[in-house]
Amino acid sequence: MQKNVVSQIALMVALLAGVAAVLMIFGSSMGLWEPITGFVASRTYNNVLGYIVVAVALVSLLVGFMIKTDTPKARGTGKSVVALFIGLGMLSPMLMGLIVEPVKYPPIHDITTNTETPPQFIFLTDSRIGAKNTLVYGGPEIAAQQLQAYPDIQPIMSELNTEAAFNKALDVAKAMGWAIVDQQPQTQRFEATARTPFFNFADDVVVVVTSVEQGSRIDLRSVSRIGRGDAGVNAKRIKEFSQRFAESL
Repeated sequence: MQKNVVSQIALMVALLAGVAAVLMIFGSSMGLWEPITGFVASRTYNNVLGYIVVAVALVSLLVGFMIKTDTPKARGTGKSVVALFIGLGMLSPMLMGLIVEPVKYPPIHDITTNTETPPQFIFLTDSRIGAKNTLVYGGPEIAAQQLQAYPDIQPIMSELNTEAAFNKALDVAKAMGWAIVDQQPQTQRFEATARTPFFNFADDVVVVVTSVEQGSRIDLRSVSRIGRGDAGVNAKRIKEFSQRFAESL
C-alpha cells in the first residue's frame, strides 16, 4: 500500500516553523535574545516560513489525492491538513490585515494623563538598559498628537486620600505585573517597568498621586524604551490601569 511520505515531511516542516515562530515572539522572555532581535526576526521571517509551510502542505494534499487508495491515513490527509492550518495560523496576522483595515496609531511612544505637566521620572534615567528613547517629554507637539488619538485618557480622580490612593495604585501596578523599581510613600509616587506580552519590550511608567479638594488625583506616564511609535501599547496600559483602579474601589 502506498503512503504519502510527503505528508510526514509537511507536518515536520510545519512543526519546526511553528516552533521558530513562537521562539521569535517569546524568545526574549526566555532570555535568549533582546526584544528587538525577536521582533525584527519575526517581521523578516514569519511570513516567509508561513508561505513555505502552506506550499508544502498543499503539495502534500495533492500528492495524497494522487495515491490510489481509499484510506485517508495512507493519503496522509490528516497530517497535511494540520500542516496547512499551522501555516495559515502563522500567516493570520497578515491575512487579517488584508480583511480588516489596521488601526492607525500616531508615531508617538510617550503617553500621559497630564500633557500640560507630565509626571517626571526621577529614579529611571536615559541610561536605563536598552533604552533608545529619552525620558524628556516631547512637548506640545506630542501632546497634540496624543489628545487627538486618545482623547479619553484622563487623570484618575478618587475620593481616597493620597496615602490610600497611593497604596491602591501600587497594588494595581503589581497586579498588572509591573516591576516596581522605586517607590516614595512620602511623596506618593513610584516608578516601574512593564513588559509587553509579545517580544517582551520594556516600557517605563511613573505614577504620581496628588491631593485635591475632594480626595486625590492619580497621574500616569508610560514611555517605550525603543521605537518611534508604540502601536497604542502605552495608551492601552494606562486605560487598563485606570479601569482596574476604578474596579478595585
